[in-house]
Amino acid sequence: MTTEPEQQIGVGTQDAFQRLWTPHRMAYIQGENKPTGPGSEDGCPFCVIPSKSDEDGLVIARGQGVYAVLNLYPYNGGHLMVVPYRHVADYTDLDEAETVELAAFTKRAMVALRAASGAHGFNIGMNQGAVAGAGIAAHLHQHVVPRWGGDTNFMPVVGHTKVLPQLLADTRKMLADAWPATL
Repeated sequence: MTTEPEQQIGVGTQDAFQRLWTPHRMAYIQGENKPTGPGSEDGCPFCVIPSKSDEDGLVIARGQGVYAVLNLYPYNGGHLMVVPYRHVADYTDLDEAETVELAAFTKRAMVALRAASGAHGFNIGMNQGAVAGAGIAAHLHQHVVPRWGGDTNFMPVVGHTKVLPQLLADTRKMLADAWPATL
């Protein structure tokens, strides 16, 4: 059964498109939770998150020098980041132990995402500096974005909207439960 598109009336032009509103994205667009400066005392969310409970901080796993946390503004369900506890901006600022653990946590993230959600592939990387696209350039973080065959559809391509099938708290629990202790 199909229905006629509802006409949009009000501000703008009537165009027969139905609208999906994502007002939660405005927080990201306006820079909510972005640091006010380059120091760890300047409101860096990656420095605050470790002091929260795993549930409140959306922390999946904690290591000695790094932790894994869900992205508040994910590209896909399960999009997480591996973050050093130490407030450093550049990959070359990591010490050897942090570098090794960041790599190990990235591998564990892939294992957990495959086990929990059947991810077919991944986009993995970090943006170094604001000009390279880092949303929070002052604190290094590596993205691990799960991908599935056919996961790009008309919503993000045409509608510029991402539909996530699960609440972040539920995704955090699912990945924490699937996180391997070792590889």
